[in-house]
Formats: sequence, C-alpha cells, structure tokens
Amino acid sequence: MLLGGAFCQRSLRWGALGLATLIVATAVTSAADARGRRHHRVRTAAADSYQPSYASIVVDANSGAIMQETNADSPRHPASITKIMTLYLLFERLASGKISLTTDLPVSAHAASQAPSKLGLKPGETIKVEPAIRGIVTRSANDVAVIIAEALGGDETNFGRMMTAKARELGMKHTFYHNASGLPDDLQITTARDQSILARAMQDRFPQYYYYFSTPSFVFRGKVIRNHNHLLGRLPGVDGMKTGYIRASGFNIVTSVRRNNRHVIAVVFGGRTANARDARVVSLIENNINIASAKRTAPPLVEGVETADARDDAPAIKAVKETKVAVAGPVAAPVSAPVQSFAAAAPAQVPDQPESGSTDPIKPNKVKTFTVRAGGMRTASLSPPSPDSRKLAPSPATANVTTVSTVKAEAAPLPPPPGAKPGVLGVLPANKVASAGDSVPVTASTAEVSAKPRNGGWMIQVGAFDDESDAKQRLGICQSKAKDQLTKADPFTERVSRGEKSMFRARFAGLEKDQAEAACKHLKRSDIPCMLLKN
Repeated sequence: MLLGGAFCQRSLRWGALGLATLIVATAVTSAADARGRRHHRVRTAAADSYQPSYASIVVDANSGAIMQETNADSPRHPASITKIMTLYLLFERLASGKISLTTDLPVSAHAASQAPSKLGLKPGETIKVEPAIRGIVTRSANDVAVIIAEALGGDETNFGRMMTAKARELGMKHTFYHNASGLPDDLQITTARDQSILARAMQDRFPQYYYYFSTPSFVFRGKVIRNHNHLLGRLPGVDGMKTGYIRASGFNIVTSVRRNNRHVIAVVFGGRTANARDARVVSLIENNINIASAKRTAPPLVEGVETADARDDAPAIKAVKETKVAVAGPVAAPVSAPVQSFAAAAPAQVPDQPESGSTDPIKPNKVKTFTVRAGGMRTASLSPPSPDSRKLAPSPATANVTTVSTVKAEAAPLPPPPGAKPGVLGVLPANKVASAGDSVPVTASTAEVSAKPRNGGWMIQVGAFDDESDAKQRLGICQSKAKDQLTKADPFTERVSRGEKSMFRARFAGLEKDQAEAACKHLKRSDIPCMLLKN
C-alpha cells in the first residue's frame, strides 16, 4: 500500500511537471509565431511599398529607330549593367592586341574586398582574361570588374574616368561612371537611352567577343556558375547582354533579341523583382519584334557617331527645318549635377495594361484627293538627317504591321484634279516607300488619306495597321483616353501600299505642338505608342 501511494504521488508530480512544461512551451511557441507573423507583415509591407523608378526603351537595331520609350532620358543608377562598359574597354584592349585571352590579371586587396556577388578571389592570385569575362557575364562578379579596372586603368577611379570618356565618344551624354562594378554610388548614373546606345555599339564594334554575353554557365574551380540572365534559353532569340540590381535602382536589364533577320534592343530599369522585370521586357520585345525592320540600314554605331537624340541638348523634341520628325516624349536636360538630378527624379509608375475604352470606329468625312510627285526617301539612321529628310518611328507595339512608310514630296506638287478643294491631303504615289529602317525598293506605292486633316500645325500618329477598321478603332480608343488633348483634333487614316499589300496609319491632325506633345505623353501612360509629326 505504501509503495502504491508513493508511486501515485510521484506520478502526480511528474504529470504536473509535464503539464507545466507543455504550457510554457506552448506560450513560447505562440509568442514566437506572433513575432514571426509581425515580422512577415513588416517584410510584406516593405515589399509592397518598394517602387523603384521605372524607365524603358526599345530600339530597332537594324534601322536605329526608337520603337518605344518611357522615361528613357531620366537618370537611373546602372547597377551591374555598368559592367557592359567595363567589358567594352576590355574588348577594346583585346582587339588592339595589347592583351590576350590568356593574359594573367593580378588580384589586389581592394578587388578581393568587393561585396558579393563575386568569384571570391584572394589578394595575390591571378585570373586569366577569358574566365574573367565569363565571371562577369554570368555571376556579375564585382571583384573581377575591379581587377579589370586596375589592370587597364591603374586604379578604379581612373578607370571610371576612362569609362565616362568612352561614353561621351559613343554619344552617351547623360552617363557618369565612378566605379567598374555598379555597386552603390550616388554619382554613378545613366539613362535607358544611353544603355541602348552602348548595347548596339558593343555588338557593332566587337562581334568577335559579343558571344560571351550568351554564356549560360561556366565552370570555375570546379563549381558551375550560372548566368543571372534568366531569359537566355527561355525567350526565343535572346542572344545576351546584362542584368543588374541595387536597391536604389531596382532590377534592371539590357537585352538583345534577333528573330527572322529582325534585331531589337530592350532596356528596362526599375523592376520591383527580377520576375517583374523579366515579364516587362518580354512584353516589350514581343510587342515590337515583329514590326522591326528585317534589313540593316543603320550605319555601325561606334566612337564618334552619335544618335540624333544624343546630340540634342534641348529639353523637348524639336524639328529641324520643319521636316525632321523625332519620336515624341520628354528629353531630360544635360545632367550637370548628377547627385541632385538623380535625387530629384520622381519615381515613375510602371504603366498597367490599357484601360478599356471605346471601340466605336471613326467615321471620317470623305474628301476628294489630288496627286503629288514624290521625291526620294531617307530611312531613319544614326547619321545626321538632311534638312529635307523625315524620320518616322516604327508603328506601335500593338500593331501587326511590317512597315511604316515615309514620303518626301517635292516643293511643287502637281495641281489637284478638277473639283478638288485646295489644302486637302490626298493620294501620294511614290516610286519608293519604305519603313523606318527598311530600304527595300517598292514600286507603285500610294498613301491615301480617308479624312480631312487641317492644314498647318502638328500631327500625331498612334498606330499603323493591316486593316483600316483597326486603325479607326485605335483612333476611337485614343479619343476616349485623351479627351482633353484631342477634343479639337481631326482623326484620320492614311493608306500606304507596297505593291499588293497595304497598311493604314492612324493619325490626328490640327494640333499645336504643345497639344501634340501633351496628347502623346497622355497616351503613352496607357501603353499606346505615339509619334509627333510636323504637318
């Protein structure tokens, strides 16, 4: 009996102790879970509030035409996209024969101390040029970027000056380099347009080395290092270029795509995540690649050959002798104070998909037409435009069109046919009509206006389509989205034929320049491409 009583007492004590332990453990776990939930909410809220400044540009590399742009001249931190210029200077030294792919590059303590990502090289070691290149294009190794800078420039500071000087030679007027890696530096800024210039120059100048950018992975000291550019091998036609990220810039990318003889360069700054950035650049590419030129007409972009936009210091698009037409959109003034300029840049909102609007077709007034004699044609390119040339941007991303044509009329057109009203645009036959960047001769081509645009002032073009009903539908959508800017504008479609194939431009006429610029700016917020034209 005594044994039984003692056993019961011990059992009760152990049971009480176990219960107390369970209660304490439950309380601790609940507190930890609560803290975890609070921390998760804080992290989620921080992620939701993170909105880096957005910028993008899409360039037809065959013609040099700008196909899309959003904040393309606004200052942005390049992050690891900086390394494109680092490699440009390295390739320049390789091409001159001053170094080779087997040259040993020494590793300094400064280089080895760089923040990740890096290869983890130690002071006193060396790395050959070829694995150094692969380490940059795949892992985006910061230590390797500094190794190259010190080998070519003596020190990283001097190499930054060399990089900026090279940027100026290429026409990159708003880019300032202060380090070789792209690690955070308030003074290191660029623009989407400048990076598109560098991407094109890289391919034009160094085709023998550009293929390194398509490296999916490489083995370094027994470890497989995979490329940070996840579009390689996933998006058809991607042949390389560079990604980058620092918190001040968001997720950035420069991408080159070639399909069916077409070649476009796309640059995106300010992705909230890598996936969001990739999704955005894929959308830009798919919306533009099929309407890019299939024939190379632009001259090689190398040192000393600047784009028209790079030469233009004005804060807005301007016409040259009333005939040069440039892509509409604000152009930032030259950056004289990099830190202040970047700090002042307001975060740009990434445009969502276009809102639903009216799709009722425009019913233009029928008018009589007259014929004018058409002169020669100049395709858009990097060379300076002549006073009599006209540059047209490509048709918008949403149009399924292969060409956007330009026609230069002679000063003295033929008189209108009997009964035609003066000042009415009409049929414009031409011996050669080609898209911006497409110089394929075309015979028996015409451009026909189906509405009566007013004389004088400015026009905007909002699309070019295979079917006239699509062009009219685009006009209706634009009128619904930019009511205030287009209330007094005259919508019309213009038919352009290439042999048996025709397309229809959607345009608004009768605008003042400031009205046209405002309308384009408003429409671009809805992802509707818009181009400014002098009437």
